[in-house]
Amino acid sequence: MSPCLPPASVAVVLGTRPELVKLAPLIHELGEATRLVHTGQHWDEAMSGRFLRDLGLPRPELLTGVGGRPRAGQIAQSLGQLDAAFADDRPAAVVVQGDTNATLAGALAANARGIPLVHVEAGLRSFDRAMPEEHNRVMVDHVSDLLCAATPENAANLRAESLDGQRIAVTGNTVVEVVRHRLPDAPARAALLTRHGVAPDGYVLATVHRPENTDTPEALGAVLAELDRIARAGTPVLFPMHPRTRAAVERFALDRLLDRLAVTEPVGYAEFLGLARHAALLVSDSGGVQEECTVLGRPLLVVRRSTERPEAVDAGFAALVRPGAELGGLARAWLADRTERLARLAATPSPYGDGLASARIARLTAELAGRPVAALAAA
Repeated sequence: MSPCLPPASVAVVLGTRPELVKLAPLIHELGEATRLVHTGQHWDEAMSGRFLRDLGLPRPELLTGVGGRPRAGQIAQSLGQLDAAFADDRPAAVVVQGDTNATLAGALAANARGIPLVHVEAGLRSFDRAMPEEHNRVMVDHVSDLLCAATPENAANLRAESLDGQRIAVTGNTVVEVVRHRLPDAPARAALLTRHGVAPDGYVLATVHRPENTDTPEALGAVLAELDRIARAGTPVLFPMHPRTRAAVERFALDRLLDRLAVTEPVGYAEFLGLARHAALLVSDSGGVQEECTVLGRPLLVVRRSTERPEAVDAGFAALVRPGAELGGLARAWLADRTERLARLAATPSPYGDGLASARIARLTAELAGRPVAALAAA
């Protein structure tokens, strides 16, 4: 049910496809109150337009000249345009999600204009200052008026930084409802597996795109070599390849390591969920997959040096691994005991909540837009 807010009164600022996916249920909850603003950080008409249609989202206000710039340029270009847009048509509240450059630009624009700011997925911390996202999420949290923490651990991170407890609400993560609503039904999933030539619980699904794994031939070669070994040992490896990864493979002349992998173009979100739902093992450096695996009940090896989502690790769904022998060794061990592991994970609840996060966030946003932040604690 849409909160009682005027049309287009809540500006939802985003700039990437993962933000579109994770904010979609909140946008639907806000209904006509939503004013969707896309910075263009990751925008192409074919992919982004398809996401908007698939998710049933309104056409956004689209900023210009942002995509393709370095981090500082993206933030600066977005901030200037957002400031002008909010000066011309001031929203009652601004909502941002996560830790992208668009998130930081939207937060700074709201703060500069004194507009109440809602941060969805507040309190994530990797404690790894080499991650640009870590700086973004910390800065956004410290200027936000409503901090929607997905988990109690996230809320504890915020309190440890002396942020006002009255501004913190544990809401759950919207990813739970997104996965439940977007996962194809059983017949569609069966057809999907047939199309890819794989059997349930009989393949690995891998994605790699983060700079720490794609910016050097050593790191990318180590990941691909272990995926190649898995395929050589007889377990098919599906590998939807990110454009950044494809470019790096060509640049470093690593094509030979793809010969045994089932390489595809990037797949749509629902298709990815359908494939992930029946994978014996996921291998990824994605933050979103760390959450999605807990709803799908699938094991994940996170190819990263740090994570801002330790809940998936603590609950037994995921493990951090480095490229190379550590990745390969644990992958072989987890594939060897897949039957027991999959049964255990199927019975383990997701640490990210009950699937009602968007309704909670919409209600709190409506309250923030209409009364002082201090009143939220009594809501």
